[in-house]
Amino acid sequence: MLTPPDSAGPDTPASRAQAAAESVETLFAARALGLPGTRLGRIAFPRPRGRGLAWHYWWQAHYLDALLDGHLRLRTVDPAGADAALRRAVRLARGIRLRNGARWTNSYFDDMAWLALALQRLDGCLTDAGRRPRHRRARAALEAALRSAATPEFGGGVYWNTRRNFKNTPATAPAALYFARAGDREQAAGLLAWLHRRLWDAESGLYLDGIQRTADGEKLRRAVYTYNQGPVLGALTSLGGGHNLRQAESLIAAVQARLTTPEGSLRTHGSGDGGLFTGILARYLTEAALAPGLAADAAGKARSLVEATAAALWEGRRSHGGALIFPSAPGTTAAPPVDLSTQLQALLVFEAEARIDRQAVVSRTCRGAVDGENNYVTRT
Repeated sequence: MLTPPDSAGPDTPASRAQAAAESVETLFAARALGLPGTRLGRIAFPRPRGRGLAWHYWWQAHYLDALLDGHLRLRTVDPAGADAALRRAVRLARGIRLRNGARWTNSYFDDMAWLALALQRLDGCLTDAGRRPRHRRARAALEAALRSAATPEFGGGVYWNTRRNFKNTPATAPAALYFARAGDREQAAGLLAWLHRRLWDAESGLYLDGIQRTADGEKLRRAVYTYNQGPVLGALTSLGGGHNLRQAESLIAAVQARLTTPEGSLRTHGSGDGGLFTGILARYLTEAALAPGLAADAAGKARSLVEATAAALWEGRRSHGGALIFPSAPGTTAAPPVDLSTQLQALLVFEAEARIDRQAVVSRTCRGAVDGENNYVTRT
């Protein structure tokens, strides 16, 4: 039965993130193919009939990232909880590979970029915890796939999938971020330059969807999505430097001007795949807000966007199935059924808000995954 949430207990960014993390675990966590020592997120709650074989590789990559967010948040206040989150992340990585046919790669380069980023963080967190990183081969396979898709056709950029007729922001931006964190600044900068040259819209200040090869030549796909702006911000702030940071500041201003509700929260994109989009933007707005050298005004805008979105999603929560569920859009009230994507979106927003609240720029970092929780490096 759907009920209003219990208002008892503390209401802080950290408590919101913890409540959302526990709710995702309660409603969605399961074994991959029923095998012990594995983990996957079910795609919806209540579990839909006739969709037992359906899954979404890239949703699971963001589930993995969310578990690592929880690990970082808990490290100093609940070491046992932090260790449990890290163990769940290792099981989830194993589950992703098994559910994907015992391989890491698939046909979509944007999917692979997201998983490469999550495994990059996971191995860094394992190293920081004094444990052996487990995913070098996985990262190598995914990185090789991304490099194979970064070709001179269309003047640069990364293909969306193995059909190789469409290069877009969804694949190129997270690939640029991955290379920036891996220390390949030249590759990252080249991909960012292509994005700005071919897919940045001067009128809106935002990045468009992509360029497709058709029988009539190249066709620009002008759709604008919140999540496309996020990894561009992440790559710009990871590379740093005056030029990149000024571009990041302009992009934050464009997001505030074009991708918000009248109440000041970020817009969302419904359910399904779109249900994750704005959570991704919130993650990288937070990275930008905490990036050394970003103008204070831009950092304040980024923080306010994350905080307003978190407040709106928290306001729309409801209790169901022994846990909380969250709405897919600010200003609405949650109601079942809900997709894993929308609940991960809310969790990513709450974890972003909690990170801003912590102001953990230097002290709470994962060696090998983050340097200052913003500048990613590989040391494993």
